Amino acid sequence: MTIDPSATIHPSAVIEPGAFIGAGCAVGPFCVVGPKVVLHDRVILKSHVVVAGRTDIGDETVIFPFASIGEIPQDLKFKGEDTQLIIGKRNRIREGVTMNTGTEGGGGITRVGDDCLFMTGAHVGHDVIVGNKVVMANQAALAGHCIVSDDVIIGGLSGIHQFVRLGRGAIIGAVTMVTNDVIPYGLVQGPRGALDGLNLVGLKRRGVARSDITALRAAYQMLAQGDGAFQERAARLGEETDSAYVSEIVNFILGASDRSFLTPS
Repeated sequence: MTIDPSATIHPSAVIEPGAFIGAGCAVGPFCVVGPKVVLHDRVILKSHVVVAGRTDIGDETVIFPFASIGEIPQDLKFKGEDTQLIIGKRNRIREGVTMNTGTEGGGGITRVGDDCLFMTGAHVGHDVIVGNKVVMANQAALAGHCIVSDDVIIGGLSGIHQFVRLGRGAIIGAVTMVTNDVIPYGLVQGPRGALDGLNLVGLKRRGVARSDITALRAAYQMLAQGDGAFQERAARLGEETDSAYVSEIVNFILGASDRSFLTPS
């Protein structure tokens, strides 16, 4: 066990032998930190937080009461392999959030980027890859093997099917079930999620140039109404565009996927 002298540990907390607690960390009442856990500098565990497994938590991440971080995957194929959960810096992990380690069949690592917000009761399943500045609202859930790119927002009570990819800047409405990949900057809503436009509000908030937004809107129309299959339209679009944002959508559609795509309605 290594505990930096500047760390603050509540007397009721349990720090198991082998754990590493970095400088300026604060471990609150009734927390449990397992023997393979690493808390980097200035991590805060508020109270009643369980951090288990081979879990690495980056600087200045704050975890709120009753979160369960790094427990074994909810996968019947898991047989006790030594897998990991890696969480980046400055994340906010609110009450009751669950995040599981990876599985041998999925690469062995569940990974969360920097500056994300996981609201009450959100779930990050095994072998999921979450980018930076992602927001998951209350009770949203990511099934195993999902890939969530930077700047994605997932609405409350929404569920993302296993192996689905969410492209950068996409937004998922509340109470939505997403069963297929979502293009970058896509807007998805409805009980059975349908691609219903672009996340124009998010693009404007990030200061994307008007010319790029215009190009994205034209690209969306071509994907929705052009001739041929969805991938064929995307390939033609890639040959015609000089917008980096449109090219990102094209590359996403033409890249490897374990699911089909939500297509424009």
